[in-house]
Amino acid sequence: MSEVAFQSAPDVLIDTAREAQADLCTEELLINMGPQHPATHGVLRVVLHTDGEMVLGAYPHIGYLHRCAEKIGENVQPQQFVPYTDRMDYCAGMNNNQAFALAIERLAGIEVPQRAQAIRVMFAEFNRIASHLISLGCYGLDMGAFTPFLYCFREREMILDMFEATCGARLTYNYMTPGGVTHDLPEGFVERAREFCDYFEPKIDDYNNLLSYNHIFVKRTSKVGVIPAKLALAYGMTGTCLRASGVRWDLRKSAPYDGYEQYEFDIPIGVPGGVGQIPRGVVVGDCFCRYYVRVLEMSQSVRIIRQVLDTLPEGDVIAKKTKNIKLPAGAEVYVEAEVGRGQLGFYVQGDGSAIPARVKARGPSFSNLSVLSEVAKNHLIGDMPAIIGSIDMVMGEVDR
Repeated sequence: MSEVAFQSAPDVLIDTAREAQADLCTEELLINMGPQHPATHGVLRVVLHTDGEMVLGAYPHIGYLHRCAEKIGENVQPQQFVPYTDRMDYCAGMNNNQAFALAIERLAGIEVPQRAQAIRVMFAEFNRIASHLISLGCYGLDMGAFTPFLYCFREREMILDMFEATCGARLTYNYMTPGGVTHDLPEGFVERAREFCDYFEPKIDDYNNLLSYNHIFVKRTSKVGVIPAKLALAYGMTGTCLRASGVRWDLRKSAPYDGYEQYEFDIPIGVPGGVGQIPRGVVVGDCFCRYYVRVLEMSQSVRIIRQVLDTLPEGDVIAKKTKNIKLPAGAEVYVEAEVGRGQLGFYVQGDGSAIPARVKARGPSFSNLSVLSEVAKNHLIGDMPAIIGSIDMVMGEVDR
């Protein structure tokens, strides 16, 4: 009689299962996510190293939108390069204009009028809100929620209407320029801006009820893609991605420019679930925190805009020394500004003429995206849209 005959029935089943398991083997695959994929938020190709549904590694491939922006900046005058900054982060063109203008002004020794500084701050915050509305609406769409997308774009259209009334453009503005702004505010703009703030602030509660407190959305984003503060700092992350990891760092507070030191506002950071109105289960630095910090920032932007409207000074909107700007030979500056996605910096070197000898941009999305290969490990393929969307990069600014 065979040895198996002396074993009980359960033992036979266990041995058979072990033999079958020994014959099984998994197959690791490389899967392309993008470059034409709705969840990559642009022409981004991510090569996923997978084992079944598990992601073992994610490797971003960039450059599909590269258009030599920095080299162009070394062949045109500063005012001519401002429209190219609009095309970097095309969701926040005002903020990009401001960052480059600050660099040129510091290099050329241009003093910006007080009214122009106040207008810059107001429009930078309006564009921050518009940028975050795109992020919120598209992120909800990535997670399967369509209605918040419509709500967010409804309010964004109102901001773009105000931009159009001021400078004639709705996406690429060329409004903030070295020395100030190109146009003064149109008649009735202050009242229109106040009306928008009164209308918009209660809408943030609607976004929270539709998305932030939605059980399915919280489950899709909480404890997913956790980026600890140490890892975020090691990869040079800035903006909402860094603050969501618990680091309270914002250039508007730590290194204010254009008069930001005059205004009172708070810097939201990521906090664990169960604190305040944040749903339980949320971990500092996860996808939900990166999303929710942007929601909180919109309230602070409205707070800043109200203060600007209350204290808007009279006077010129552009400095007189702007027609024939000469950049000192051998002089160089590096200036950063807090834009919608983090710290945007411009390095500019002069050679004595009106055209810079060197222009270099430090884009926040480039650094924020670099952490993807680290944070995507050991997540499911289905979590990748949540992780990529929470980083909120714009590929025009990554590739330049």
